[in-house]
Amino acid sequence: MVDFIGSLDQGTTSTRFIVFDREGRVVASDQREHEQIFPAPGWVEHDPVEIWSMTTSVIQGALDKAGVSRDDLAAVGMTNQRETTVVWDAATGEPVTNAIVWQDTRTADLCKALESEGGRDRFRDRTGLPIATYFSGPKARWALDNFDLHGRAENGEVLFGTVDSWLAWNLTGEHVTDTTNASRSLLMDLETLSWDDDLCADLGVPPAMLPRIVDSVGEVAVCRGPLDGVPLTAILGDQQAALFGQVCFEPGETKNTYGTGNFMLMNTGTSPVGSTAGLITTVAYTGTGNGPVYALEGSVAVTGSLVQWLRDNLGIISEASEVEALALSVEDNGDVYFVPAFSGLFAPHWRPDARGVITGLTRFSNKGHIARAALESTAFQTRDVLEAMVSDSGVDVAEMRVDGGMTANSLLMQFQADLLGVEVVRPEITETTALGAAYAAGLASGFWDSTDQLRALWSEDRRWKSTMDAEQRDRLDARWKKAIGRSLDWV
Repeated sequence: MVDFIGSLDQGTTSTRFIVFDREGRVVASDQREHEQIFPAPGWVEHDPVEIWSMTTSVIQGALDKAGVSRDDLAAVGMTNQRETTVVWDAATGEPVTNAIVWQDTRTADLCKALESEGGRDRFRDRTGLPIATYFSGPKARWALDNFDLHGRAENGEVLFGTVDSWLAWNLTGEHVTDTTNASRSLLMDLETLSWDDDLCADLGVPPAMLPRIVDSVGEVAVCRGPLDGVPLTAILGDQQAALFGQVCFEPGETKNTYGTGNFMLMNTGTSPVGSTAGLITTVAYTGTGNGPVYALEGSVAVTGSLVQWLRDNLGIISEASEVEALALSVEDNGDVYFVPAFSGLFAPHWRPDARGVITGLTRFSNKGHIARAALESTAFQTRDVLEAMVSDSGVDVAEMRVDGGMTANSLLMQFQADLLGVEVVRPEITETTALGAAYAAGLASGFWDSTDQLRALWSEDRRWKSTMDAEQRDRLDARWKKAIGRSLDWV
């Protein structure tokens, strides 16, 4: 009997493969970073060939560390950075350009043109999404326009996909995507879970280049190459995978991931809930036998990457892990606020014209205040999203499950609980994107029997409770909102 599940986690900054056992514990992991390419202001690219090379390396690396072979894997699940767009040649499998990353804003003019005929919410009733540079459909259109590929795309000679499609193509030879990734394109109808011909026409993306949409949980194909013979039984966008890994299977259950950006998702059940407060409606997962499950989501572009910016651009820390000690060197933020709108503001503001500001500086201010303001900006942006989520859902959140690298920062987690006035709960396994892909793959392959069994595997590591009174919370939030105002109308 095979005793292991593999999980391929392809993220914004790195790729890793993790081997899990039947208790949902990590047996071994291997991880490699890939290059971040910035060709122009607001542009962010990755090399798809490098990502595939890293993928093959980490698969073998993790298997070697675990002392197992691919024959010991019951199945593999995949999770990926969403919206990042790859266009490649159907015959050769070679990318026609670098991948356009989810943070990239080069499609701003195209999005403005789309908005001119019906506003930012022109497609929201069908897609759950506003028109924004974030999503993959406009990125595909940009590639077609700028590389003169429309004719080839209409003939199916070049293919479009998000990173899951690119990796599935290389792993299995199948051109597929799952419902969670497809729901981030502005091309899929949320109700029918299929590509919409009218949306494709409006965005100028030919259906012939689109992948086949499959369930998030369910056998896709049998792998070849580095995972030869192993069934691929789950594909989920990274934030939906984290929701799955946090076992948020009931409506109202909410998780927040602290990674390159922050992503809060609330399970809203089997019917999509529209947003009037600046959130997006998305597919949470499909294929568990209970119909599609939907979520409300608030996406924040810059959180963990702001700590990298302090390290790489300002040089006030030499390692990301040093930011907490630097922030603790001061008693509070010294009335300094940092709005990291490097790529505009995502939810709930959706302001591509915003840019980053540090405000409230005096001669008293020092690098400790800047570090603290940077950390606190993550908590403030999360509060903005949670307020919108409560408004849209009508559900008062008493507990928020958190995961991702920044949850190791106790100062941030305590301030987060204080600012939200809700309990913040970290699980034992904080890298829940990979765990969610493993859970989904194991559920689809019969490695695990049910979502109830998965819920029993999840365990709590630490809980933070609010110690801040409401008056102070509201005073800080008012200052934050004032800082937000300073960041707007820059572009």
